[in-house]
Amino acid sequence: MNKMNHGNNRREFLKRSATAAAGLGCLSLGLKAQPPLTARPAQDSAGTHNMLVVGEQTVFLSHLPMFDGFNARKTDFISPHRYQVILEATFTDGTNNLTEVYTADRKSHPTEKMYTINPALFVLPDLDPKGKALRTFRGNTVFRGHLERANTPIFGFNEPEPNEPPAEGVFDVNVRKVVHFHKFVPGAAKPKQLQYILFGKGQETFLAHFIAQPPDFDQIISVKVTDGQFSDDELSNGIKVDFSGTANSAKSRIREKQKASGMFQIPGSGNSKPLQVEAVKEFYFEEGELRVPATFNSTAEEKKSGFPE
Repeated sequence: MNKMNHGNNRREFLKRSATAAAGLGCLSLGLKAQPPLTARPAQDSAGTHNMLVVGEQTVFLSHLPMFDGFNARKTDFISPHRYQVILEATFTDGTNNLTEVYTADRKSHPTEKMYTINPALFVLPDLDPKGKALRTFRGNTVFRGHLERANTPIFGFNEPEPNEPPAEGVFDVNVRKVVHFHKFVPGAAKPKQLQYILFGKGQETFLAHFIAQPPDFDQIISVKVTDGQFSDDELSNGIKVDFSGTANSAKSRIREKQKASGMFQIPGSGNSKPLQVEAVKEFYFEEGELRVPATFNSTAEEKKSGFPE
């Protein structure tokens, strides 16, 4: 059964926010109407933060981010999704291990690229390990496919529209490790050359494009490390890899079956080392939503990669 998500569409939220001055722009999932985004307070409130799900042996979540423009003083981006966050996590419902439900479904659908999760309301920056270091939040549904497009619910809330998922969620998302967390800051340095975050566990390794300033792009791709081995502990902290000589653009991104040479440094090691990777599968690619203003029609690169609107 294919069905669209129930009221958790970030795109629709941002489309409405464009007319916030007319009194529109409210978050879904039962939130009350919000003030215009240009008047958004600096402190984040609870919201819906949809995420990509990857991994067959270990579950990793990658928040789907946006910039959406600046506040009046241009000191902050106004989107509640102005964070790049990667987590290692598990899914449980009491004593039920829902992680196994997801991993079994992914293994049985090897050609499927995207799995996504719709969490219940929570404060995203509470995940910051340098802050509150939130260890658990609630989830509503895990989908095979993109939850804002055609999809199949795997487990969790699955009621016909117009019913909305409960604000308190229906299962637990347990944060085992925050692999990467950073907030987008206007004026922060943007790498001129391709930079990725290498993460994973065991035989599963992934690259996530490091996101800094608009226009930018989000990409998660599985890779084989062809000239060495990292410990689970090293990968659990995310390793930044620079691919020198390659422009930091969506057109120049690492592609499936491509072999690439980069340089990495383990924090505290004091020296950089070469890294050879072979790209296997692109699980996610998005650039339109990381522009200012965001664009919601498929870009040429999204169409070529098989990630249309």
